[in-house]
Amino acid sequence: MRVALIASGPGSTGGQEVQAAALQDRLREEGHQVTRIPIDPAFPRALSWVRRWPYARTLLNQSLYLPSLAQLREVDVAHIFSASFWSFLLAPAPAIAASRYYGKRVVLHYHSGEAEAHLAGWGLLVHPFLRRVDEIVVPSEYLKEVFARHGYRARVIRNIVDTARFRYRDRPPLKPRFLSARGLEPHYRVDVTIRAFSRLKKSYPEATLTVAGSGSEEKRLRGLAEALGAGGVRFAGAVDPRQMPRLYEEADILLNSSVVDNQPVSVLEAFAAGLPVVSTPTGDLANLIRHRTTGLLVPREDPEAMADAASYLLGNPNRAQLIARCARQEAEKYRWENVRSSWLAVYAGQPS
Repeated sequence: MRVALIASGPGSTGGQEVQAAALQDRLREEGHQVTRIPIDPAFPRALSWVRRWPYARTLLNQSLYLPSLAQLREVDVAHIFSASFWSFLLAPAPAIAASRYYGKRVVLHYHSGEAEAHLAGWGLLVHPFLRRVDEIVVPSEYLKEVFARHGYRARVIRNIVDTARFRYRDRPPLKPRFLSARGLEPHYRVDVTIRAFSRLKKSYPEATLTVAGSGSEEKRLRGLAEALGAGGVRFAGAVDPRQMPRLYEEADILLNSSVVDNQPVSVLEAFAAGLPVVSTPTGDLANLIRHRTTGLLVPREDPEAMADAASYLLGNPNRAQLIARCARQEAEKYRWENVRSSWLAVYAGQPS
């Protein structure tokens, strides 16, 4: 089978690239022909300075991306990864139009936890494209229900986690080494994580927090960490997905404070690496994390509750170890072997 994956390019940060890379590798291992079409193509070296200017950057990106869609002529299936809002219009929408023009099967793989606001508020700009796809695939029942409310049938196929990339280990005794692995954007509320950490620092002076990610909030978050005076916060910047196993290895607990979300790959990877997770119940997280079984759930925008949950794990190492082991078993459900048949059925146009 000849499949085009239209997604963020290799080296990009975020769950979309992780999923695209995993699919690419597994499909090629099985003998399928995979064409990767990055929505963020590399800029010519002489024009790398354009990245500093948002509108010019977008224009140059589109001038490189749109012609690359001609590669769709040579494939059977266009597998288009999708986020929301402007990102949808700039990347998936042209790919859907081009795929239809070339008469290809179109699979829209939608990941964004902002789906409800996107479908409700951007209808005239979104629905004409959604009606032209052959199949909508989402990684969670949560997103399936969102699409159903707007009149679309979506098929659920779990995200892929290559558990072999992550060395699971028990962590006795659990140490106050925390990790945040989300983009530094407002809806991920990394500020709540930092505030929770500042509370933990009072009880655990040796505590550390690694903030892995980049985004529009970085300057403000650095200022917040400095203003709180907690110390021990390290901003690691954008981390290549291939380097993430090292960060999980170095940490003991993952903290996630998002208020808009779906099914974060970072939480699944933490499961695979043996990190107990403390998270808000946003989006599909309420289903993914079974409270006190595969992690701990805390209210949104409540740093005190997050700090208390992390303290509970540190004070109850046996319970924390049991949670981590159950979470690792949960991560096994997301291996390629367990989603392979579903993806091949989608590509072949077989009913679910």
